[in-house]
Amino acid sequence: MKLKTMDISATASASSIVFDALRKAIIEGQLEEGEPLRQDEIARLFNTSRIPVREAISRLEEQGLVKTQRYKGAVVAGLSPRETAEIFDLRALVEPEIIRNAVPLMSKELLADAREKCAAFSSATDPMAYGDLNRDFHETLYSASDLKFFQEIADNAIDRVERQIRAQLVMSNGMERAGREHFAILEACEKGDADLASNLTREHIHGAKASLLKHLPEA
Repeated sequence: MKLKTMDISATASASSIVFDALRKAIIEGQLEEGEPLRQDEIARLFNTSRIPVREAISRLEEQGLVKTQRYKGAVVAGLSPRETAEIFDLRALVEPEIIRNAVPLMSKELLADAREKCAAFSSATDPMAYGDLNRDFHETLYSASDLKFFQEIADNAIDRVERQIRAQLVMSNGMERAGREHFAILEACEKGDADLASNLTREHIHGAKASLLKHLPEA
């Protein structure tokens, strides 16, 4: 199992640490679809008991990143093309409203930070960094919003498809297009045009969905 060994035996929040480590490994593709999550092995890697491991796996299952299979136990969950499309459609409903709400609340400091994140994404050359840089840019803009429940839904939805987003950017050579679209969204935010930022975000998500579904058989 591709997890970094960690001693958390004396840590009060052992369950949260295991959860964060497993979640990161899943969304980054270090733990692949269908890979079993053996509680004894994970507990040994983290030098803890099975109780925090079981709690962490239960939280991951609630978020849809893990599922329980008969005879196998907990395994990393996958997504069918239909499920993937549904999650992108959900994002296209939720994220445009988040950014529409966020634009009037954005500070100059936040916009400057977002511009740096946008430039970092456009200049990236490491495919393994694409997903994190993409997410950093969007979440920086969304952080100004006070629609906290919407943001929780968006975060969970992005978790479910982050592996696919990275694959889409690589397989479709989508970095250049995504970079242009990021700059357009950012410029709308800098101009204070919430409706334009919302519409561009919706188009950006639908475009990523179409590109991913086109290339999904190659994944």
